[in-house]
Amino acid sequence: MAEMCKIGDEFGVKHVFFTDLCGAYSRLDELKEVVRWLDEQGQDVQLHTHPEYLPDSFWKEHGLSNRPQYMNQYTEQARAEFVFQHFADLMSGVTGKPVLAHRAGSFRWNADTIRALKAVGIPLSFNNSVCAVHNGQCIYSEPTNNPFIWSNGVIEVPMTEKRILGKVGKPEWWARLTYPESSYFRFRPWWGQLLLNALSGNPSFAVFLLHSWSLLFWDENGLGEYRDDSRMEGYRKLLSRLTKDYDVITSAEFLDLKARGKIVVPDTVDLSLAELQAESKNNTQKKA
Repeated sequence: MAEMCKIGDEFGVKHVFFTDLCGAYSRLDELKEVVRWLDEQGQDVQLHTHPEYLPDSFWKEHGLSNRPQYMNQYTEQARAEFVFQHFADLMSGVTGKPVLAHRAGSFRWNADTIRALKAVGIPLSFNNSVCAVHNGQCIYSEPTNNPFIWSNGVIEVPMTEKRILGKVGKPEWWARLTYPESSYFRFRPWWGQLLLNALSGNPSFAVFLLHSWSLLFWDENGLGEYRDDSRMEGYRKLLSRLTKDYDVITSAEFLDLKARGKIVVPDTVDLSLAELQAESKNNTQKKA
């Protein structure tokens, strides 16, 4: 992360770090120090949640069942509200700033989690992903790269994705705009942006997906390792190209630009489309 921040500073870019305090809960103090450091560097620290990794003792301490495990299986809005409020309060206690945005772990979400964001006062959702629908991680997502508003007022900032037509007899799928860049979806200079627009719904607004390990390589055991500086140099070149075509903004800047009419979000989507259906709820309860 420090390397990402340093490279970003070369181009006047601050990253949105969706930070998960659930995933290594036994090392919470260290995670808080990460949040503190990122905030001190002027980075945009927002909420990421992988509650499936929380220990059973956490749920017991708060008088809650440890099931359902995954957020896309949540059958009660109150459970999602508790997770959001608890970990947003921990982050705000470190930064002194309100949490403005949330991304669910592995894009696992449903209508109740969006309602919960509204209830706890988090205005931005970065969860919409058609790729996640195809992977069975969420129920519904709009096939768009443009921000929209859910019918309860939460603003959705979709993951930028491209539809990939399947070969004969194979279903279509979607590729995400990521670093390291996918061979299916690369950001390129002026001519590449035309290609990006043609295949991806004219994304004048784009979201890149990175992880803390994005500058590492994977060894034969599936573990991240540093090999050389090539990933860092590749990211530096990407930001050099990216900042020529886009203004890179934080979540607070997004909200400000929207409030001033500089970013227009004209479309509203019915949240019931992402509702966990009764049959799915029953199956989830039986498994729990």
